Amino acid sequence: MPGLDDNDTMVSRETIDPTCVRQLFGDSQSIYCYVDILTNEAVARGLLGPREIGRVWTRHIINCAVIEAGLPSGSAVADIGSGAGLPGLVLAIARPDLHLTLIEPLLRRATFLHEALEKLALSNVEVVRARAEDLHGRHTYGAITSRAVAPLDRLVSWCWPLVRPGGAMLAIKGASAVTEVAAQAGDLRRRGLTATVEHYGGPIVSPPTTVVRIQSQRDAKEE
Repeated sequence: MPGLDDNDTMVSRETIDPTCVRQLFGDSQSIYCYVDILTNEAVARGLLGPREIGRVWTRHIINCAVIEAGLPSGSAVADIGSGAGLPGLVLAIARPDLHLTLIEPLLRRATFLHEALEKLALSNVEVVRARAEDLHGRHTYGAITSRAVAPLDRLVSWCWPLVRPGGAMLAIKGASAVTEVAAQAGDLRRRGLTATVEHYGGPIVSPPTTVVRIQSQRDAKEE
């Protein structure tokens, strides 16, 4: 498999600091294979825009990888609306101790995830074609991740029933995260939940990745 120097020009068409990649992924070569999948198959199948090829490392790979710091060791994590595998597949490569379930309702995206997983040969990932609501009462996870899936109110109604006691939701959001949290504060309190806006990867990626962490009020007080 090509090394970093080859991939910088051949796959992503983007310069990336090799120290940063090693810091997040160690010596794993799987991340280079995944970048190749994203910049070829994902683009060809409309899962990633062609304009993203030139910034796939910073905007997608590193942006997702840095949130691994918010996931406890050995967690069972469900990635909701996984799409092209962001952040689920990135987290699975960065953190082999995690078990990732990629939950994706659309057939073409779920098919892509199955094919990507076969190429990556990751043993800590499974793909489930379903809506989050379909799994209510059937499965729970230590953490739920998502990236640009839905407004916070809908995301909570879909995902919170899947969170185990003591667990949390980590929703990757954009610049409007603080405003969105403020707008939903009352509804979250009624549900017994609290939301905090966290930033990950400041020294590594600019701007840092913004995450809204949803957890029970009791767990938030115990921290």
